[in-house]
Amino acid sequence: MIRKALAGFAALLTLAACTTVDPVTGERTRNNTGTGIIVGAIAGAAAGALAGGDDRRNAMIGAGVGAIAGGLIGNYMDRQEQNLRERLAGSGVGVTRVSQDRILLNFPADLTFDFNRDTVKGQFVPTLRDVAGVLGEYPQTTIDVLGHADSVGADDYNLGLSERRAMNVSSVLIQSGVIRQRVIATGLGERQPIADNSTDSGRQRNRRVEVMISAFQG
Repeated sequence: MIRKALAGFAALLTLAACTTVDPVTGERTRNNTGTGIIVGAIAGAAAGALAGGDDRRNAMIGAGVGAIAGGLIGNYMDRQEQNLRERLAGSGVGVTRVSQDRILLNFPADLTFDFNRDTVKGQFVPTLRDVAGVLGEYPQTTIDVLGHADSVGADDYNLGLSERRAMNVSSVLIQSGVIRQRVIATGLGERQPIADNSTDSGRQRNRRVEVMISAFQG
């Protein structure tokens, strides 16, 4: 089971790291630097998982990211939330404080992607770079990029589209300076709707990419 999950994880990471998406043309080109990094990352993740370890925590510590002491989490996340709200004002991106140690960003798919496409719109790339800039100022967090779809179409197709969208958003964040060890991209397809899929407005809300920012705790 672990080996199967690692194989899927490796495939997702390889797609995101070994190619670069031109934000204007949408073309993919090989990223040799990313290829070298990802081979080591996959090997490290495999060793950590097979040993029963927390490979993301180990990878972050190995990259020099220290955990936040419990008493400092609230203030750290407060400042990050305020910074995100200021930088993303008027962008259409939703900023929600989920808990003391978590912030959720919501990128509506219609704002981020063309219909039925997985390439990030060129005009949205500067917004993602703004997000990356704030994330870079607050490095003691993990970043989960979650792709979602509505219920129209085949389940497998929607899952694949949501995965590719999550990976391409992650790719822009990493290319904009967020260290790779902090980021995991996951496609959830149509499994977690936030609105009624029987209406146009509900389906529009369900097509989204979310970024969960969580305090890296000791």
